[in-house]
Amino acid sequence: MTPLTPDSFDLAKFLANAGLGRKIVHLKPTENFFSQGGPADFVLYLQTGRAKLTVVSKTGKEATITLLAAGDFIGEESIAGPLGLRMATATAITGCTALKIERGEMIRVMSEEHAFSDLFLKFLLARSMRIQADLVDQLFNSSEKRLARILLLMAEFGKVDDPETLIPKITQETLAEMIGTTRSRVSFFMNRFRKLGFIEYNGRIKVHKSLLNVILHDQLSEDGSGRVPDAERSQAALSAVGKKRSKLTDNVRA
Repeated sequence: MTPLTPDSFDLAKFLANAGLGRKIVHLKPTENFFSQGGPADFVLYLQTGRAKLTVVSKTGKEATITLLAAGDFIGEESIAGPLGLRMATATAITGCTALKIERGEMIRVMSEEHAFSDLFLKFLLARSMRIQADLVDQLFNSSEKRLARILLLMAEFGKVDDPETLIPKITQETLAEMIGTTRSRVSFFMNRFRKLGFIEYNGRIKVHKSLLNVILHDQLSEDGSGRVPDAERSQAALSAVGKKRSKLTDNVRA
């Protein structure tokens, strides 16, 4: 087979279709793309749907470490070094369609096709920024602000095009795991957000743009006083970094 020349490589077509070393997979909600401890021998490109990464400790405690949306890669650790084992489990939250790229094909196309390697590098940088923002959020912000930020990220506020307002179904237990608090505190904050008109919450959560006030304008605080320490306020803007993640892959989604 004659190799593709740089001019003939179509990035959008490559990510949308099956081919040599890659295939389309469809998952139902709660199905796993891969499991913690399994072989890390492929990378996924999420075409549609939402997913999450979870880890389980030796004592059996489970934690959700990140949420994934269309345009994200999953399992990028498989090309970071020698073939190893998965460090997390990737699970579909909604119905998902993804392109499964075998490790060898992933390495080949990264080395030969600059358009693909540029896209993948942008994704890795966005993921790094998101991790930094998550760390700042965890260290400096109240649990109420952390919850507001997670809801805004899931609604994809900050995208160039119109954001989604209905987020995928997610339990209060999962939200509590992600922000490092208890389910009862999440329930308390959710009820307060609903009373203030920031969200609608009846099975599915509908997020309104006014929820940004919790992060950007310090409208609420942990004790409901409406004031937070200056040091915390100075870090709040950094938490918005995560909302820029999806902008870096809009050219491919289009």
